[in-house]
Order: sequence, then C-alpha cells, then structure tokens
Amino acid sequence: MTTSASVPAGSGNASTDAGTVTDRLVEANERYAAAFTDPGMDARPVLHVAVVACMDARLDLHDALGLSLGDCHTIRNAGGVVTDDVIRSLTISQRALGTRSVVLIHHTNCGLESLTEEFRHDLEMEVGQRPAWAVEAFRDVDQDVRQSMQRVRTSPFLLHTDDVRGFVFDVKTGLLREVDPA
Repeated sequence: MTTSASVPAGSGNASTDAGTVTDRLVEANERYAAAFTDPGMDARPVLHVAVVACMDARLDLHDALGLSLGDCHTIRNAGGVVTDDVIRSLTISQRALGTRSVVLIHHTNCGLESLTEEFRHDLEMEVGQRPAWAVEAFRDVDQDVRQSMQRVRTSPFLLHTDDVRGFVFDVKTGLLREVDPA
C-alpha cells in the first residue's frame, strides 16, 4: 500500500530529489493555504467530545469516526495512553473549551506492546540521562484501555467523567470494539 507520503523506491533517508519530507509538507501547506478560507469556527468542538488515541499513522480518526473539521479535540500520543499531559489537555478541553465526553482509542498491533520500561534504561545508557517520562508499555490492550478510562474517571481536574468510553481499533478491519470498563 502506498500513501501520499510514500518516499520513492531506493530512497533510504528522509530526503528526495525535491528536498526533504518536511519540504514536501511545507509545499503542500502552501497549496492548501492558497485555497484556504476561514471556516469561521472557534476552538470549541461542535460535538463537545475529546478523542484520545494512539499516534499510529494507520489511524485516520476523522474518517473512522465520521468526524468533520471542528467536531472534536484530538489528543494523540504513543499508545493513546492517559498520561499527565493527556490529563492536562483534557482539563483544558473541558474547563476552557466545553467538552463533556471522552473517547479513548487504542488499537491492535500497537508498537507499545513490543516495548518495555527497559527502553528508558537503554536511552539512559545511550545519552547519559534517564527520561523523566514512563514508556507506558503494555501487553494487554484491553487492560490498558481500562487503566486509561480509570485515570480519566478519577482525575480531580476533570469536570465531566460520566461519559468516558474506551475502544480498540482493529487495524486490519477498521472496526472499533468497545472495552468493558469493569
């Protein structure tokens, strides 16, 4: 499968004949901006929902969830796990921008399933400084979704914790499977 971001065959690095991948992105933005018109929206999502998901490039959240520009806040990180920074973003999303629902999306075949906290140790050995953050690796995706739901539901900073639901996105079928929080 190829995508618009595919690099020509034989290219072993991030640069192409037309420049770097970043150069391509900047050029694409210039084309986008040339036809851009202000949609007249503010930062408050129309559907009052925040979606927390993995950063995996296979997840096209807007298409998968039938969302349009302005419908939701999207917060992404490695694994889609609820970290302190995710709680920070959700707190701002709820308290300053009016969201009330939280949807958590992990996925099958996640790279965090093959990592361990040893990753941090290896980084420390390589660079001479231990990362302040946890890898948040997991073996059981359903259990990690449950843990993420629990972190949201018990955060003292969040106003709205009654509509928190968690899902696993199947990267082969595109279907969501809801995870029972119990």
